[in-house]
Parts: sequence; structure tokens; C-alpha cells
Amino acid sequence: MAEELGKIERPKVEDFRKGRKLYFVPLIYTGKEPPADYAEKFNKYWEQVESQIANLELKLGQVKRIFHELIAEGGESGLTMLKLLSPRSYEIVRSRVEMGGQLEATEEDDVLTEFMDWNRCLAIGLRSPTVAEKVYEAYREAYKKRNEQITSRLNEALKEDEIGILLMAEDHHVQFPSDIQIIYVAPPALDEIKRWLRDWESRRGAIPEEETKEQEPKEDKGQTT
Repeated sequence: MAEELGKIERPKVEDFRKGRKLYFVPLIYTGKEPPADYAEKFNKYWEQVESQIANLELKLGQVKRIFHELIAEGGESGLTMLKLLSPRSYEIVRSRVEMGGQLEATEEDDVLTEFMDWNRCLAIGLRSPTVAEKVYEAYREAYKKRNEQITSRLNEALKEDEIGILLMAEDHHVQFPSDIQIIYVAPPALDEIKRWLRDWESRRGAIPEEETKEQEPKEDKGQTT
């Protein structure tokens, strides 16, 4: 029988279940009292994230390992920290833990606090170029060390054929192990939020400096409510 040309075999669902997989969820930050239109998009984003992850789990299987930036403890103690840090992503994590997933210690406390302290030093504004250069170099080293440590944690904790979730700021520079398939969770509301932020930055730039203190939203990078 002549070989049928042009026939493409559709991959089976079982094929996608092989190997380590990581759902990457961009963390979206907000202040304690965000503008109403931003809060609406923010809430929509997390609802869509939950829906997309649930659909992925139906096709590929349940999440076994959960990683979240700024969390240096696993298990119940990590969940307690996360609830205070980020209530919306906490809901995503808690539901996966209730279904048998494990919250892992994503950060190493000493490495994380060093990175955050150097970041604070840069944020205060340094007058001396010599001091600023030294602080920035220390910050870069701490940033690199943090990324390498997160990569190591991911590689150690995510076992063969397991599925994990990583919730982290989108502008990270973590290098994922080459054998882990990264599945980017990007619901439509993510683009809406990015457009909103670009528009807000444009409006902010057009406002006289003396007026911005009253009009700009309060920032609280330690919370993702």
C-alpha cells in the first residue's frame, strides 16, 4: 500500500503529560486603595487565572508543587505568610494545596533579605557616584544569587513528570532548567492591566510634579490584594 503523504498525526494528551511542567503565572501588584477601574481589571485577572489553571489541570493533571516569590517557608507556615502578603494569589495556592499540592519554600531567607536590603538602599537615592556604584554592584550580585537559588529550588523540588506552578513578577530573570516545559498563563485581562498601567504612566507624566503626590495611587509592593 502506498504511503499516505501529508498526513499529520495529532499528539495524544498522554504525550503532553510526560516530563516536568511549570505553569508560570505573572504576579500583578496593586496598592491598598487602587482606583476602581484598576481594581475591576485586577479582580478579573485573578478570576481568569483560576479558570485557565483549572482547564490545564483537566487536560494535563493536578498541580503537585507550588512556588511563590517572596515565600521562604513551605507548608502551613508558608500559607500563613502568603495570606498576609498576597490574598488573591493565596486563593489560587490554597485551592491547589487542598487538592493535594505542596507549597514549597521558593526563596532562601538570607538571600532574599540581602537582595531586598540592597534594593532599599538604591531606592533612597544616593548622592555619591562612588557609593551608588558600589551599592548597585552589590545589588546585582544579590539579584543574580537570588535567581540562581530559585532555579535550584525549582529543579530540586519538581520531580519527574510532576506539574508545578510558579507565581512571580513577569520581569524576572530566572533561568529555568532546560527539561522543564514552561506553560505561560496569560489571560486576556493581563493585557488590559498593562494598557491601564501605560495610560496611567502617561497621565502621570503630564501632571505637574506638585500635583502628583495627591493623585498617584499608593504603592505597596508587598501586597497583591
